[in-house]
Amino acid sequence: MPVSARKRRRRTPGQIARGVRRRARRLAGRLRHAWRRSLQLRVVTSTLVLSMAVVVVLGVFLMQSIVASVLTSTEVSAVEESRANIATASGYLTQPADSADISQDATAQGQTVNPVDAAAKALTDRSGGRYDVVIFNEGSVGEGRASGQVDWSSVPALLRTKVQSSEEQSLWVQTVKIRYIGAKQPESAWVVGARVNGTYEIYHVFPLGDEEKTLLTVQQMVFGAGAALVLLLAGVASLVTRQVVTPVRLARQAAERLAAGRLEERLKVRGEDDLARLATSFNEMASNLAVKIHQLEELSQVQRQFVSDVSHELRTPLTTVRMAADLLYEGREDFDPASARAAELMQNQLERFESMLADLLEISRYDAGAATLDLEPVDMRDVVLRAVGDSETLAERQATRFELRLPNEPCMAEVDSRRVERILRNLLFNAIEHGEGKDIVVTLGADRDAVAVAVRDHGVGLKPGEETMVFDRFWRADPSRARTIGGTGLGLAISREDAMLHGGWLQAWGAPGEGSQFRLSLPRVAGAPLRGSPLPLVPPEVEMRRTWRGHATPVLTPAPAETAPRVRENVDAGAFDAE
Repeated sequence: MPVSARKRRRRTPGQIARGVRRRARRLAGRLRHAWRRSLQLRVVTSTLVLSMAVVVVLGVFLMQSIVASVLTSTEVSAVEESRANIATASGYLTQPADSADISQDATAQGQTVNPVDAAAKALTDRSGGRYDVVIFNEGSVGEGRASGQVDWSSVPALLRTKVQSSEEQSLWVQTVKIRYIGAKQPESAWVVGARVNGTYEIYHVFPLGDEEKTLLTVQQMVFGAGAALVLLLAGVASLVTRQVVTPVRLARQAAERLAAGRLEERLKVRGEDDLARLATSFNEMASNLAVKIHQLEELSQVQRQFVSDVSHELRTPLTTVRMAADLLYEGREDFDPASARAAELMQNQLERFESMLADLLEISRYDAGAATLDLEPVDMRDVVLRAVGDSETLAERQATRFELRLPNEPCMAEVDSRRVERILRNLLFNAIEHGEGKDIVVTLGADRDAVAVAVRDHGVGLKPGEETMVFDRFWRADPSRARTIGGTGLGLAISREDAMLHGGWLQAWGAPGEGSQFRLSLPRVAGAPLRGSPLPLVPPEVEMRRTWRGHATPVLTPAPAETAPRVRENVDAGAFDAE
């Protein structure tokens, strides 16, 4: 037996049900996607539903009117014909059984004629097949006389009671399901009953089979006409909507191409209606936008060139000033205290000025698109250790201690080690600046596709909304707060550019009073898409505290190291969940 057949046989009903649910969910997802994206589908569907509702309401009303009209006319005809037959039947039922006109025929044939049979025969002959007759004698609950193979017991007892208790020749009408003796199927009929000569009950049975066939035909015609009308309205709605949606769709496609940078994109203008005016307005907007973008590009180019030129031009006088400042700084011991302090301040500010010039030059390279990577396979543990070593002097000055959490095995990745070290140094300097002297935790994590470094401080934290603003150039959370370590305000902006140049992410999390955490995520292979990060953006202890607040009695079960969850993150939303 084939392996695939054995596997199919092993599927349990629960697995089959889950498979069906998954397919149903996928189908529902596709339908929701199509519903949200297609204006034409929504308009046609709405028109179809509303048309169906209108047609159903009108069809029901029309069928009720037709049924009532047919049944009413049939009832009136049945009552009138029954009233005329009562007089004929009364004549037969009042003659004695041996009367001359009847007994002569009966004597000639050697038979005795019963008045009930004679009345039934006479009425049946007059019917022409339109109705049948049932006659009871003396209020009998036993057998009656019926024509046309009608089962006389089909006459309901309630109707017989009304007829027996009514006045002479008063008519009672009721719809009854008449049964027949033999193979003929039961059918609905009007039954008109009356009491004749005190002791006889005569019931005229008018079958409604022809009328039911007629009503069924009319119902089918109404249903067919309604369905055709609904489809016609849906087609008309689709055609009309298409005439409106097609230009809008073309405008959407043109807007997408315009947003992609094809500034020469324009719409064709046909006619003079509202859609034509929309196309004209769109073309004018595109033309104005192209002019503005061109002007902004020129202005941006001028600004970038200005920054680059100024930065380069400042290096020569800065070098001269630097040489003079070094001489003054080296001889500060021979100066008076005020002059020595001025030499120290000048030295510090010159270092900061040089750092700012270097950062401005780096930013201008990014703006000009001239930044490139020098990729090589490196062990990220060594990169982290070098960055921490470069930051230890500053950390000791601020009474801050580093806590390193590095894996035991190598974490290889194709990166530009110089730029990654610069990112980590900027993150460490920022943590020292805002960590308020508390410990800084540096964590390195890796999985099959990515590596990540998280720098966690326990300082002032970030307010809501500052997670993205912190990477803006020269941004400060508190403008009145001075920089204690002499930063230029461009470090995090350059770090984000470096991370994006690697195809990675640089993200921040923070909360007032709980500190902040910056996470750098990079693909292990250069150029590979980054879909997730091995480390969470929110520190685990913070997430645990939030869980405790949401549950009265939390139960924590540590996962084994080999089954540690890999974090899949939505970069835009900042939310993550474990697979």
